[in-house]
Amino acid sequence: MPNPEAPSSTLTFVILSILATAALVTSKSTIEPCSYSDSCNAMLGYTLYTDLKVSEVASLFQVDPIALLLANAIDISYPDVENHILPSQLFLKIPISCACVDGIRKSVSTHYKTHPSDTLSFIADSIYSGLVSSDQLREANSISDSSVLDVGMSLTVPLPCTCFNGTDNGLPAVYLSYVVRDVDTLAGIAGSYSTTITDLMNVNAMGSTTIAVGDILAVPLPACASSFPRYASDFGLIVPNGSYAITASHCVQCSCGPGNLNLYCMPSTLAVSCSSMQCQNSNLMVGNLTMLQSSGGCNVTSCTYGGFVNGSIVTGLSTSLQPRCAGTQLFPPLIAPPNTVKRGSMFAPAPSPLSSAGSLSPTSSVIPSTGSFPRSTTTAGGPTGSPVTAACTALNPGIASLTMVVLFMCGKLMATMFSSI
Repeated sequence: MPNPEAPSSTLTFVILSILATAALVTSKSTIEPCSYSDSCNAMLGYTLYTDLKVSEVASLFQVDPIALLLANAIDISYPDVENHILPSQLFLKIPISCACVDGIRKSVSTHYKTHPSDTLSFIADSIYSGLVSSDQLREANSISDSSVLDVGMSLTVPLPCTCFNGTDNGLPAVYLSYVVRDVDTLAGIAGSYSTTITDLMNVNAMGSTTIAVGDILAVPLPACASSFPRYASDFGLIVPNGSYAITASHCVQCSCGPGNLNLYCMPSTLAVSCSSMQCQNSNLMVGNLTMLQSSGGCNVTSCTYGGFVNGSIVTGLSTSLQPRCAGTQLFPPLIAPPNTVKRGSMFAPAPSPLSSAGSLSPTSSVIPSTGSFPRSTTTAGGPTGSPVTAACTALNPGIASLTMVVLFMCGKLMATMFSSI
């Protein structure tokens, strides 16, 4: 006769084993289980270990230098901006694509070529600012003897990231992987990123407010979501508030905020060859609109960006009647490429969400397009996870194979418990 208490006792043993194993690893990050081959926009909080050109920082993560600058609201109109030297200890938000790999969310598109005197610890702790551990590098690259690294080796750098369906408390959000420093408190991090302690604890499945140096927290950033069709190459584009994104082969620049979470796209300031951005049956370009005040309200006709499809820019012409004509479009303020780091400065040069007055729009008056966020059916982990799921997702991914075993066992145990009820 089966013992009805077996699942409960087994679950207790596994959870205790998990906690004991997790305690052995000093660098922790939130694990988000996944089961689809989709991806999302995410951010990494990165501190420069030395002076580096913009292009060199971008190369470390294999990201577009222009996208890197705009994600931090840095003005790209400066001459030769990709070769601008950024100062050591500058904090930047790195835009990455967060994939589903081996059943968990992470980014594996970054590769690092070793140099003389490199060690796994130096690569992990200094070059990648603690976003990865030496153990993770060792396992990801099947290195048996970490004391010997051949010069020119191409190492896969697994980086932490989360998607959580691109939402936080039902609103669009991009998640930043933030490495805790010795001066940090949970309240300080929450305040700096316009979120709450409770939200951070829920997102990271934390049992208390205690954090340790080297912990990696998933921090939700309020964002503007797009509503591009699934077949568009920039489907799912989502832009953190107070920043910009580049898309459509550098032809279109989208911004978010300040003051609202409506995505606004317009032609970029870069001199590149682009397909037509004019709306059919009108003389309006992407980002333009006309407004006509009448006794019944304000008649608005706008030309909006609808995604990048097969090398062409999709546009849409819409008309609406607003209660009143809107004022001038505001943009997140841009800063000059940084040359120094302010003492005590911890965060990226981009403004705090929804706080800055912003800069004025181009010559025409505009109203931001309203985008509805494409919702995923995935419900794994994160803010909406159940207590049991949270217990299984708040583990440290120090060793990928152990993680997969743990996740598999959690799933099997929950299935066993529910089937025995």
